[in-house]
Amino acid sequence: MYAPPPRQTAEVFARLPDELRKTGRGGEWFSHQPAMKQHHSVLEGPSFDGDGNLYCVDIPWGRIFKIDPKGNFSLFVEYEGEPNGLRIHRDGRIFVADHRRGILVIDPDTRKITPFLERVRLEHLKAVNDLYFGANGDLFFTDQGLTGLHDPSGRVFRVRADGQVDCLLDNVPSPNGLVLSLDEKVLFVAVTRANAIWRVPFSDDGSVAKVGNFIQMTGGGGPDGISMDTAGNLAVCQIGMGALWLFNPQGEPILRVDSPAGRQTTNVAFGGPDNRTAFITECEEGVILKAELPHPGKPMFSGV
Repeated sequence: MYAPPPRQTAEVFARLPDELRKTGRGGEWFSHQPAMKQHHSVLEGPSFDGDGNLYCVDIPWGRIFKIDPKGNFSLFVEYEGEPNGLRIHRDGRIFVADHRRGILVIDPDTRKITPFLERVRLEHLKAVNDLYFGANGDLFFTDQGLTGLHDPSGRVFRVRADGQVDCLLDNVPSPNGLVLSLDEKVLFVAVTRANAIWRVPFSDDGSVAKVGNFIQMTGGGGPDGISMDTAGNLAVCQIGMGALWLFNPQGEPILRVDSPAGRQTTNVAFGGPDNRTAFITECEEGVILKAELPHPGKPMFSGV
């Protein structure tokens, strides 16, 4: 439908050290992931703190890593869980979307883990995936589980700053990454199994209507993590393609960034000078990639 966009190749910023790579043990998480072989790690959920340190999760092994500005990995937290998404609050607290345990909060100083949201109206969550903060303090998150085209019952929730929980969507075939538009009038959701990005507009009262397909993708395993730069361009990690795509506000592809390491590009955060550098988690090789984009990026810790 569109001409192929310009392409560039990312470079490896950091590699998970051998001593932090898991070997010789099984994992329950892998046994329920079609086409996912056993891995040393599954890196996801990158987010920067105010000091320029990058945090990311390791889903099946219950670990959160901290990567300093020079690319050095260190183990920040290891616990009984399956952290899938991570977002750093403006006050420094670390919010985690845990596949097994719901939404958790980690104190960055004590590293104490506290449950934030485990159930909604007494109903257990399917298995949360990713999260995003609005400027007013609202927390949006996806409840993916193992949904797909065979079971389009994944959900998108909003936790308002006053604690009210709203289910915005309950018919999504694998909701994954999510991000708000610059004016915060639209929520974009990566729908992995449909290989699409949904556009979810808000009415004045905060309800949603006229939800539609914003971008229809092909190939790979579908879109995973997404972000947005300050020009309103949507950055989409397509797992299985080894690619980060940049789409303009009209949904047209304007750039493809290729991975030099593996094809499992899972998520992206903007950082570096002027937030123009995309930092991409790639879980096949266990690396963090980086690529300077032609448009300034939006820092992932902005919001509340």
